[in-house]
Amino acid sequence: MEGFIATASLLFGFLGFLLGALGALVFGFAGGRFALDSFQKAGWQVQAVLVLALFGALVGLANYATPGTAGAFALGTGLALLMAGMGKKKDEDEPKKK
Repeated sequence: MEGFIATASLLFGFLGFLLGALGALVFGFAGGRFALDSFQKAGWQVQAVLVLALFGALVGLANYATPGTAGAFALGTGLALLMAGMGKKKDEDEPKKK
């Protein structure tokens, strides 16, 4: 019986770390998308606050969370930055309508 409890505890601990990292990845992606979408429309004061809040969240996670969670947050934010940097490509193969 003790072997089952130890195995279940390890399994639930692993699932907890996995879900924490997945949640941080989604939170980082959402925070990055929000900051980047709002950044272009805002004044410089709001832009400064957005950058400080995003970096502050990363620093806070790096200090108080596990390394995997902080890395997942940074990965999600970086993914949002890469997606915003790619932009929308127009199809050049299609003829233009007059």
